[in-house]
Amino acid sequence: MLLTRRLREKYAVMWLVIGLAVLLLGVFPQLLLWLTSALGVQVPANLLFSLAIVLLLGVTLHLSWELSQAEDEIRRVAEESAIGRAELEQLAARVERLEADAAGSTNAGADAETTG
Repeated sequence: MLLTRRLREKYAVMWLVIGLAVLLLGVFPQLLLWLTSALGVQVPANLLFSLAIVLLLGVTLHLSWELSQAEDEIRRVAEESAIGRAELEQLAARVERLEADAAGSTNAGADAETTG
């Protein structure tokens, strides 16, 4: 997913850390028992669920923050695009007026020559 740019590096690192932690707990279940007793939790499954909930809350908070930043950036780009589009329309209208004036003065000069 990193090579196809479907996953950014910071999220890949997060998933690697989570995967390593799960692998360590799977290979050494005594580590979970030690953590449970050290933290004063009675059931190891409660510790796992608590850690998972905290992790998910952290990821959700981080993604909400990034979404807010992206919305601000999208709004700014949309405003700049609208301003650029308005300027382009003004310039196009000005060019049309200048071309119409130039065509009108050319036609008036040609009319004066034919009557004169």
